[in-house]
Amino acid sequence: MTDSSCINGIAAPLNIDNLDTDQIMPKQFLRGIDKKGLDQGLLWDLRFNGEGEIRPEFILNRPEYRNTRILVTGPNFGCGSSREHAVWGLQQYGIQAVIASSFGEIFYSNAMNNGLLAVMLPQDEVAEILEKLSRKQEPQQLEIDLATMQVRAFSNVIPFILSDRHRNMFLEGVDMVGASLGYKEKILEFANAHWTRQPWVRNIAIRTMQRL
Repeated sequence: MTDSSCINGIAAPLNIDNLDTDQIMPKQFLRGIDKKGLDQGLLWDLRFNGEGEIRPEFILNRPEYRNTRILVTGPNFGCGSSREHAVWGLQQYGIQAVIASSFGEIFYSNAMNNGLLAVMLPQDEVAEILEKLSRKQEPQQLEIDLATMQVRAFSNVIPFILSDRHRNMFLEGVDMVGASLGYKEKILEFANAHWTRQPWVRNIAIRTMQRL
């Protein structure tokens, strides 16, 4: 990422429809109590065979795709369970953006709220990008420009749409928590007004625990 408004890097074609979160991050990698090490489990069954041996033909296992920053994939990416670990694993692996014609609804929210850019383009545009990426002998770079809301792929410039909230979050480099903190003064103002009207509810949990 060259700056907060532009993602530029190697794009890997992953032409699989309905790639669900169970495949993106299998259940055996959800046992930890923190986010560490999730990159190891990313797309495990595609990257490794049943004996845990690497599949050299898989796109992300090829040495030239080691620094992949953008995934271009089939429709309905991230469908299935709501596990946020799928997003965290992609980010830990170095993926900064995913381009598809559609996403699982919960995955899309998890991605955008955690700073993983999910870009939706028309299916025919995605199919053309996938075909060109797959045909090229060497890895190709794509550019996603948040300032102009465009994907630059080969000779094509393709517009995309984001909500104002999500676009601003990426431009400002903040996640959902950071975006919420931008309203800190208004939140405190509301809370103080609420407690003034109903003082008996202020710190009620703490006071209850102290009584107990």
